[in-house]
Amino acid sequence: MEGLTGLLPIILMFVIFYFILIRPQQKRQKKTAQMQASLEKGNRVITIGGFHGTIEAIDEDNNTVVLRAGDGSKLTYDRAAVRETVDQ
Repeated sequence: MEGLTGLLPIILMFVIFYFILIRPQQKRQKKTAQMQASLEKGNRVITIGGFHGTIEAIDEDNNTVVLRAGDGSKLTYDRAAVRETVDQ
């Protein structure tokens, strides 16, 4: 019984750590993955580097997207580089 009492604070710290740090991060990652999977041509997006553009094409085989900038230039990014979509 004394061994369990000694482990109780460590177990409690792990449970608190899980609910404060690990679980919210997993939810954010899941939400981002769903958003990246649902990208479509014409969506306005922001990349993790801060680039704002419109999706011109999506290559499912290579998991890349072609983004068109405001000046008309086109750049290719990994789908995972898209951080968020912008409401139109």
